[in-house]
Amino acid sequence: MLMANVLKKSVAIATLSLLGSLSSVYALTFEPFTEAKFNTLKKSNSAFLIDVRADWCPTCKKQHEILKDYQTLNPNSGITVLEVDFDKQKQWVKYFKAPRQSTFALYKGNKQIWFAVAETKSEAIFKQLDAVKVVSK
Repeated sequence: MLMANVLKKSVAIATLSLLGSLSSVYALTFEPFTEAKFNTLKKSNSAFLIDVRADWCPTCKKQHEILKDYQTLNPNSGITVLEVDFDKQKQWVKYFKAPRQSTFALYKGNKQIWFAVAETKSEAIFKQLDAVKVVSK
Protein backbone atom coordinates (compact mmCIF):
# COMPACT_ATOMS: atom_id res chain seq x y z
CA MET A 1 0.00 0.00 0.00
CA LEU A 2 2.79 2.40 0.93
CA MET A 3 4.70 1.51 -2.23
CA ALA A 4 1.56 2.09 -4.36
CA ASN A 5 1.11 5.58 -2.87
CA VAL A 6 4.78 6.44 -3.47
CA LEU A 7 4.45 5.24 -7.06
CA LYS A 8 1.25 7.29 -7.60
CA LYS A 9 2.95 10.42 -6.25
CA SER A 10 6.00 9.82 -8.45
CA VAL A 11 3.83 9.43 -11.54
CA ALA A 12 1.86 12.57 -10.64
CA ILE A 13 5.05 14.60 -10.17
CA ALA A 14 6.51 13.33 -13.45
CA THR A 15 3.27 14.10 -15.28
CA LEU A 16 3.10 17.65 -13.89
CA SER A 17 6.73 18.20 -14.79
CA LEU A 18 6.14 17.01 -18.36
CA LEU A 19 2.99 19.09 -18.73
CA GLY A 20 4.81 22.11 -17.36
CA SER A 21 7.60 21.79 -19.90
CA LEU A 22 5.17 21.23 -22.76
CA SER A 23 2.87 24.08 -21.80
CA SER A 24 5.76 26.55 -21.60
CA VAL A 25 5.86 26.45 -25.41
CA TYR A 26 2.43 28.11 -25.54
CA ALA A 27 2.21 29.71 -22.11
CA LEU A 28 1.43 33.35 -21.52
CA THR A 29 4.95 34.75 -21.28
CA PHE A 30 6.17 38.05 -19.85
CA GLU A 31 9.10 39.83 -21.49
CA PRO A 32 10.59 43.31 -21.31
CA PHE A 33 9.58 45.33 -24.37
CA THR A 34 12.10 45.57 -27.19
CA GLU A 35 11.50 46.94 -30.65
CA ALA A 36 13.00 43.77 -32.16
CA LYS A 37 10.58 41.48 -30.26
CA PHE A 38 7.66 43.77 -31.13
CA ASN A 39 8.51 43.56 -34.83
CA THR A 40 9.02 39.79 -34.69
CA LEU A 41 5.61 39.24 -33.07
CA LYS A 42 3.90 41.50 -35.61
CA LYS A 43 5.50 39.70 -38.57
CA SER A 44 4.66 36.25 -37.21
CA ASN A 45 0.98 37.17 -36.77
CA SER A 46 1.26 36.24 -33.09
CA ALA A 47 -1.05 37.35 -30.31
CA PHE A 48 0.62 39.71 -27.86
CA LEU A 49 -0.30 42.23 -25.21
CA ILE A 50 1.53 45.51 -24.73
CA ASP A 51 1.49 46.24 -21.00
CA VAL A 52 2.55 49.83 -20.24
CA ARG A 53 3.37 49.58 -16.56
CA ALA A 54 5.35 51.02 -13.68
CA ASP A 55 6.72 49.18 -10.66
CA TRP A 56 5.25 51.80 -8.31
CA CYS A 57 1.73 51.57 -9.80
CA PRO A 58 -0.87 49.71 -7.66
CA THR A 59 -3.23 49.31 -10.64
CA CYS A 60 -0.38 47.73 -12.64
CA LYS A 61 0.25 45.28 -9.81
CA LYS A 62 -3.42 44.29 -9.82
CA GLN A 63 -3.35 43.85 -13.59
CA HIS A 64 -0.22 41.72 -13.34
CA GLU A 65 -1.94 39.42 -10.83
CA ILE A 66 -4.90 39.07 -13.21
CA LEU A 67 -2.52 38.18 -16.05
CA LYS A 68 -0.80 35.59 -13.84
CA ASP A 69 -4.23 34.11 -13.00
CA TYR A 70 -4.99 33.95 -16.72
CA GLN A 71 -1.68 32.18 -17.29
CA THR A 72 -2.55 29.60 -14.62
CA LEU A 73 -5.99 28.95 -16.09
CA ASN A 74 -4.81 29.03 -19.74
CA PRO A 75 -1.32 27.54 -19.83
CA ASN A 76 -1.48 27.06 -23.61
CA SER A 77 -2.67 30.55 -24.59
CA GLY A 78 0.40 31.36 -26.70
CA ILE A 79 0.10 35.04 -25.78
CA THR A 80 3.23 37.09 -25.13
CA VAL A 81 3.09 40.07 -22.79
CA LEU A 82 5.59 42.79 -23.68
CA GLU A 83 6.11 45.05 -20.69
CA VAL A 84 6.81 48.68 -21.56
CA ASP A 85 8.45 50.56 -18.67
CA PHE A 86 6.37 53.72 -18.26
CA ASP A 87 9.25 55.63 -16.67
CA LYS A 88 12.13 54.50 -18.90
CA GLN A 89 10.60 53.88 -22.33
CA LYS A 90 8.77 57.16 -22.95
CA GLN A 91 9.15 56.93 -26.74
CA TRP A 92 7.15 53.68 -26.69
CA VAL A 93 4.60 55.03 -24.22
CA LYS A 94 3.99 57.78 -26.77
CA TYR A 95 4.02 55.34 -29.71
CA PHE A 96 1.28 53.22 -28.11
CA LYS A 97 -0.68 56.38 -27.19
CA ALA A 98 -0.76 55.31 -23.55
CA PRO A 99 -2.21 58.20 -21.54
CA ARG A 100 -0.75 56.71 -18.36
CA GLN A 101 0.72 53.57 -16.86
CA SER A 102 -1.68 50.60 -16.57
CA THR A 103 -2.45 50.73 -20.29
CA PHE A 104 -3.05 47.57 -22.32
CA ALA A 105 -2.92 47.25 -26.11
CA LEU A 106 -3.73 43.78 -27.44
CA TYR A 107 -2.50 42.81 -30.89
CA LYS A 108 -2.86 39.95 -33.32
CA GLY A 109 0.01 40.48 -35.74
CA ASN A 110 -0.15 44.06 -37.05
CA LYS A 111 -3.75 44.59 -35.96
CA GLN A 112 -4.59 46.19 -32.64
CA ILE A 113 -7.60 44.31 -31.26
CA TRP A 114 -8.19 46.06 -27.93
CA PHE A 115 -7.04 49.08 -25.95
CA ALA A 116 -7.75 49.70 -22.26
CA VAL A 117 -6.56 52.01 -19.51
CA ALA A 118 -6.64 50.96 -15.84
CA GLU A 119 -8.79 47.89 -16.55
CA THR A 120 -8.85 45.68 -13.45
CA LYS A 121 -11.92 43.52 -14.09
CA SER A 122 -10.59 40.03 -14.68
CA GLU A 123 -13.66 39.08 -16.75
CA ALA A 124 -13.03 41.93 -19.20
CA ILE A 125 -9.31 41.13 -19.54
CA PHE A 126 -9.91 37.38 -19.84
CA LYS A 127 -12.55 37.92 -22.54
CA GLN A 128 -10.12 39.88 -24.71
CA LEU A 129 -7.24 37.43 -24.20
CA ASP A 130 -9.53 34.48 -24.93
CA ALA A 131 -10.39 36.06 -28.29
CA VAL A 132 -6.76 35.79 -29.49
CA LYS A 133 -5.33 32.79 -27.65
CA VAL A 134 -3.97 29.73 -29.44
CA VAL A 135 -6.61 27.04 -29.79
CA SER A 136 -5.16 23.59 -29.06
CA LYS A 137 -6.08 20.89 -31.53
